[in-house]
Amino acid sequence: MTKPRLTEADRLRIEEGLRKRLTVYAIAKELGRPMRTIMREIKLRARASDKGAAYRVSNRCVHRMDCQKKRICAHCLYDESRHCRFCRLCNAHCDDFVEDACARLSQPPYVCNGCPQESKCVLRKRFYIHSAAQDDYRERLVETRRGANITEAEVLKFDATLYELTSQGQSIHAVMANHAGCFTVNEKTVYRYVNGGLLHTKRHDLPRACMLKPRQTKSVEHKVDAQCRIGRTYADYLRFIAQNPGLPVTEMDTVEGVKGGKVLLTLMFMPYGFMSAFLLPAKTSAHVTEAFATIRRRLTEDFGEAAALELFARLFPVILTDNGTEFSAPSRIETDSEGSRLTWLYYCDPNSAFQKAHVERNHELLRKILPKGTPYVEPTSFDSLTQADMNLAMSHVNGYLRESLKDRTPYDLFAAAFGTRVAELFGVRRIPADDIVLKPSLLGIVQKTKNLD
Repeated sequence: MTKPRLTEADRLRIEEGLRKRLTVYAIAKELGRPMRTIMREIKLRARASDKGAAYRVSNRCVHRMDCQKKRICAHCLYDESRHCRFCRLCNAHCDDFVEDACARLSQPPYVCNGCPQESKCVLRKRFYIHSAAQDDYRERLVETRRGANITEAEVLKFDATLYELTSQGQSIHAVMANHAGCFTVNEKTVYRYVNGGLLHTKRHDLPRACMLKPRQTKSVEHKVDAQCRIGRTYADYLRFIAQNPGLPVTEMDTVEGVKGGKVLLTLMFMPYGFMSAFLLPAKTSAHVTEAFATIRRRLTEDFGEAAALELFARLFPVILTDNGTEFSAPSRIETDSEGSRLTWLYYCDPNSAFQKAHVERNHELLRKILPKGTPYVEPTSFDSLTQADMNLAMSHVNGYLRESLKDRTPYDLFAAAFGTRVAELFGVRRIPADDIVLKPSLLGIVQKTKNLD
């Protein structure tokens, strides 16, 4: 018989046992659990800590005992006689820094709870705290059960057929009866997806459904990786930035023309204010992943493999985006085909677009060329546009000077940091200031008036 999951009380007893210096075997025996279960729980949910030691310098370098270096950081320049091993800042500036790790963290119990040397140790620590472990368990449990249990391929298989036939006035039941082989879910689930906005077919496409009062249900999300937000929340992002101060951030978003049509993937490189845009056939994670693969391929072709990896890391040290389903496969963006990490991706909190305000604000300039639409004017469709059109639009947007950049243009700042070749790889070229056009006429777009009859 399978035993129930660990409870908060069990996690409290694990923490108390570690503090009393009990072995993992003893804790497992006390809880009546396999030792492997307790080891896995401790390793998975222990939290890293930068806690130092009172009256001791937090120098974590393996060479700290015999290092003779001086004047590495600005703090040490004022005291030329002091060795840098006595400075708490030099680890972040020394090129020869190699972090020392405690052997206790690589073997049971894997944490510093109950360690007799904890008050004297200056190395990086890990602690098992039952309340934090319970919160992590609850977050993982909720994330893994949220959204639609269906793959993108399965959605695309029946979405187009369903939309085409319901637009002709057919019911969902009739479509599913005539095309049973296309559907991998039942009729009730399809209705849930329609009401949740997951499919191109909308509630107003179903005449009888419009006569009924909709139930109070939450929207349905489709995520490629149900656990994509675990360890990548906005709070995790703030901790990462605090540990890596000065690290530039690339903000990522998508811009829709009309529902179900082509979309734009926008990448805002801060602090340069430079934004690139990729025209995607659909708003899916597969197309977002392909866009990043295209960037890596272009860099490799122009600069070689080794230089391309270094340049990609400089362009995308950390990426901040929203919770859109098109970004629900972060590992495909963070790593290459061999599993090597290329960048770090984090998500804003739900309904908190202000947390990536730079890209949202820059969309206002883009919308001058590609209007969103009003109650009287139809929104601009991207279906007739090409990537060359978007390159032209972004060249004009990036050539527009900003007061926030001290009357400089994003193109000039980006080209100064990475070179004009990299800017051209993103399809952006220099546009003279007097030739900048931020109107639909740049792309020959004529807005259509809605028929209000």
